Amino acid sequence: MQLRSVLLPISATSRRDVVERIVQLLVGLFLYGVALGLMVRGGIGVAPWDVLALGVSGQTGIGYGVVTVLVSVLVLLLWIPLRQRVGLGTLLNALLVGPSADLALAVIPAPTSIWVGAPMFVAGLLLLAFATGLYIAADFGPGPRDGLMTGLVGRTGWPVWLVRTLIEGSVLLIGFLLGGPVGVGTVLFAFGVGPLIGWFLPWTTRVRAARSRQLARATAH
Repeated sequence: MQLRSVLLPISATSRRDVVERIVQLLVGLFLYGVALGLMVRGGIGVAPWDVLALGVSGQTGIGYGVVTVLVSVLVLLLWIPLRQRVGLGTLLNALLVGPSADLALAVIPAPTSIWVGAPMFVAGLLLLAFATGLYIAADFGPGPRDGLMTGLVGRTGWPVWLVRTLIEGSVLLIGFLLGGPVGVGTVLFAFGVGPLIGWFLPWTTRVRAARSRQLARATAH
């Protein structure tokens, strides 16, 4: 895991480009939190990483929140052989996503039935995939779990959708074996988020790269 400046990435070409990418990062992380809030409100299952955390908590007696932090630290340690870099996005992911999710939960009403909850969950899943592509494309560094995905993609050459699906499926299986709760939404997340991110991430990356080149040409003139 290579540490780099948490203020600006090395590839910054202009002040305006940096400002735009910071805004993109913040918007992406905010939408990520909103997406989590939507999925929680949907009430049809938790994400695979939550299944794992709840399973470990149930087996060990350690609190869910503490387990979540410990899992994040373990995932960050896995960055070392993958040569992933910690950046501003990594830190802000830890600081902003939780409060954004809390804000979403405060304003989004609980669904009156599964026919309302299920579409809310699906909307949250779609939004999460888009938000992931948006904030990663800003190029300030991914969060712990997304960094595991991008690191494995870089090392194996496998497509994003396959790597993410393998990660989520493995985490889900371990969490289930440890007694974590699994719902319909859990399975949808495990096998849907990879293909969705695999579609959104290349698109957001191309759009951001094109915009950065445009700003670089404008700066040169």
